[in-house]
Amino acid sequence: MVSAYGGLPGGVAVSHLCVYDWPAADGLHGGTPHVHLACSEGYVVTHGRGAVHTLTAAGHRVTPLAPGTVAWFTPGAVHRLVNEGDLRITVLMQNGGLPEAGDAVLTLPPEHLADPDAYAAATAIPADAPREEQERVARARRDLALEGCRALREAPDPGAALAAFHRAAAALVRPRLAEWRERWAQGARAAAEATGEQLDRLADGDVSHLAEAVVRAEEPSVHGKFGMCGRLDVYA
Repeated sequence: MVSAYGGLPGGVAVSHLCVYDWPAADGLHGGTPHVHLACSEGYVVTHGRGAVHTLTAAGHRVTPLAPGTVAWFTPGAVHRLVNEGDLRITVLMQNGGLPEAGDAVLTLPPEHLADPDAYAAATAIPADAPREEQERVARARRDLALEGCRALREAPDPGAALAAFHRAAAALVRPRLAEWRERWAQGARAAAEATGEQLDRLADGDVSHLAEAVVRAEEPSVHGKFGMCGRLDVYA
């Protein structure tokens, strides 16, 4: 029996992102710098212009974004979206949307990263708060993360500073790794295993799984959610 997998191809997830146009202290407009620890993420630019600023062990890089650009990065890349004019993106996320379901650590100053309670207090957006309060919290955490990101770039040894941030980020998410592994097993791994079984069947001349074809469609379950980089339309 071929494994059933009903998610998007490859176990990815998508969301639609309208990048924040909020000004920051450095004169740029945009979102919150952060990192993913177990997921790659891709941007398909659908409207407007801007850039993604990344920080890796290789240094700081600015990748321009325009309609038609597809840009992606792997775990460990600190990234910040900059809006230079109505920037809108379709975001592709590995592991069934795990980047929006926990696999993200903001580049807060070290004192916030060392204490899970302090980190949560600085980053959590209260779901039941008025929209104006949610925006205030989102902007405040963005500015705090920019402060920490600037310290990483301007450190005497940026590579060592980035490595220390990676270690602190890993410590923060460690209690959730079992949950993440289950999400991966039910999503990306299940999708890959289903393909393997289908290839085996085709090699044997067995096409029975093709009779089980289905078509699905889904509309966003939430519109305008305050995310790390902008307002999100997300899917269940």
